[in-house]
Amino acid sequence: MTDKQRWTADLIPDQTGRVFVVTGANSGLGLATTRALARRGGRVILAVRDEEKGRRAVEALDVDARLLDVRPLDLADLASVRAFADRMRAEHPHLDVLVNNAGVMAPPRTLSPQGHELQFATNHLGHFALTGLLLDLLAAGTDPRVVTVSSINHRQGSLRFDDLSGERGYAPMAFYNQSKFANAVFGQELHRRLTAAAGPVRSVLAHPGYTATSLQMKDTSGLAKLFFGRIGNPLLAQRPERGALPQLYAATDPSVEGGEFIGPDGMGELRGAPTRVRLSDAAGDAGTGRRLWEESERLTGVRFLGA
Repeated sequence: MTDKQRWTADLIPDQTGRVFVVTGANSGLGLATTRALARRGGRVILAVRDEEKGRRAVEALDVDARLLDVRPLDLADLASVRAFADRMRAEHPHLDVLVNNAGVMAPPRTLSPQGHELQFATNHLGHFALTGLLLDLLAAGTDPRVVTVSSINHRQGSLRFDDLSGERGYAPMAFYNQSKFANAVFGQELHRRLTAAAGPVRSVLAHPGYTATSLQMKDTSGLAKLFFGRIGNPLLAQRPERGALPQLYAATDPSVEGGEFIGPDGMGELRGAPTRVRLSDAAGDAGTGRRLWEESERLTGVRFLGA
């Protein structure tokens, strides 16, 4: 792909025989990603918090249901992450692509079962642990990739290492931005470590621009919900099928290289076809990457093998 070409899901290469794990796959970007991959022959494991919703989503998809497996995963609960990884190990000799897509956005301050702020726990720590626990299965795959979905909001975020849980001050959108910044920092630090280890897995970042999903309405409250419901989603947002294109491109296009960041090509990266976009300087800082990595290992108890 060059910046002048317009990439669509019709250009996804044949994915027959490849195995994908997509978190948050029962709605929004995750469901659109699942549909597109299965249409091209990929086997997709829908990693979802609510199995019943996952099964209903599968029934509604116009794809071969034999290519889809629903498995429970609550990213906010590290015990659930470990149980999911154990099940993957029992069911699959390898995985080819992990799409770290699931997330929560701007809820009232809530703690995970392990006592971490919910957005940081779900959006970052759960995906950090999941990636580490599945990395050896990915290393055994074909053209293996980890695609971590961040946001344009990562450019407004920072890491409050002295108060990651929001105990001394919590603002819903600020902590959402922190979690999306953490996604970006993690994806880039993972790329550095995989490159240093000369492993086969590529770490790629993606963001969907401004896409209308249930994320903006399900967890948000107050003025944020009013904005998304009355103004943002109806007037500015693109549909999930379009918003999923950057992560689909990152997951499947042969030209993608580790460390790249894929987002929409339109004005402000809000919408459009996938292209390579710029990671913020702060998110690319190696010192910040090392510090987040070490803190994430401490908080999750997960150590990466081969990275």
